[in-house]
Amino acid sequence: MSTQGSPIAYGTEDLLISLCNSVTKTLTAATRSQIHYSGMVQRITKTCLKPDIGCFVLFDGGFSGLVVINFTAKTAMELYESYMLNMGMPKEELAGSYTSDEVSNAMGELMNQIIGDFTSKIQRELQTHITQNQPKMLVLNKQVQLSVDTNLDNPEARRVTFYTGRDNIFYLELAIDRTEFIKLYDFEPHAVPNPDELIEQAHNGHAPATQTNNPPDDNDDLLAALGM
Repeated sequence: MSTQGSPIAYGTEDLLISLCNSVTKTLTAATRSQIHYSGMVQRITKTCLKPDIGCFVLFDGGFSGLVVINFTAKTAMELYESYMLNMGMPKEELAGSYTSDEVSNAMGELMNQIIGDFTSKIQRELQTHITQNQPKMLVLNKQVQLSVDTNLDNPEARRVTFYTGRDNIFYLELAIDRTEFIKLYDFEPHAVPNPDELIEQAHNGHAPATQTNNPPDDNDDLLAALGM
């Protein structure tokens, strides 16, 4: 009988690292500035939306949880301006205040991209599936903090500090049910889809079919006479 080593398990910290990498990858690409996170993580007892802008999104499926990102006004404006300028918007058309709808919409779009990258990675690497709801954003003043009820049976919560290219700070909070993914056998994670290849496959799949010369059918004359 062959002896197998200890099974490989993926827990809360592994999921958190994966999420943090999705944040840095997405925001670095969107803003063309270096985003990084602290090497220390905090264990927290609850997740909160805090000033100046709080974003949150719920996910469900293979496991359930909640992601919260809290931005200060300076951080939100830095990310918003860098993102929109990178998208080609003229500087004079940018919103001037973090309370504007344009800033909240941009933060929500970035949040959606972050969670989309995370859920796609989970599906490839852990062979499970989770879905997300639409991210929600709230502009909060200094006196308001909102606790978000996750409705989890055995929740674990973590907080990580992030730094922007200009050393402004924002915080990510993750709350999930205590869970472990244990690898039963070795497998290769699915490769990241190449957008160009997907477009080419879709084009080839919808290419017009070449016309073939079918032999004459005895019914062709009858159908022609009936106008069919």
